Amino acid sequence: MKGSVCHELDTDLPVDELWAVYGTLRLVQLAAELLPNIVQKVSTVHGDGEVGTVIQVNFVPGIPGPPYQKEEFVKVDNENRVKEAKVIEAGFLLFGFQSYLMRFEIVKKDNDSSVIRSTVEYEIDDEHASNASLVTTDLVATIAQVIAKYLKDQKSSPPSS
Repeated sequence: MKGSVCHELDTDLPVDELWAVYGTLRLVQLAAELLPNIVQKVSTVHGDGEVGTVIQVNFVPGIPGPPYQKEEFVKVDNENRVKEAKVIEAGFLLFGFQSYLMRFEIVKKDNDSSVIRSTVEYEIDDEHASNASLVTTDLVATIAQVIAKYLKDQKSSPPSS
């Protein structure tokens, strides 16, 4: 069984500012920094943020779900501002999923606003089909919200001397 869920967040941030985070390893670094109640640690297994980069995300003990997951960046399209990360170890694969992919797209609305479109695509075997209900956009939506807020706060706070 295949499926997907999508979340869109309208922002008053230019696409280039958002892509400077989403298109790099800065996204996972900020996720760990800004969501300490969810993400315990993010480490780069290998790579520099481009296609082929593998990261490990360790989740805070006690929250529902897997203790960690390894993700590989399978697409980083700087022209169209699209990044895809596929879970390659643990994560939802522990619950009978054959594939689990997160796609992040930064879509320009005008010069000063854009949309963060976060999509989760998955495939699960028939035996575990009931686990498809575990798939939500909660985490990617929360990441989008905290990243947008962080960038807006950075713009509005005076530079430190």
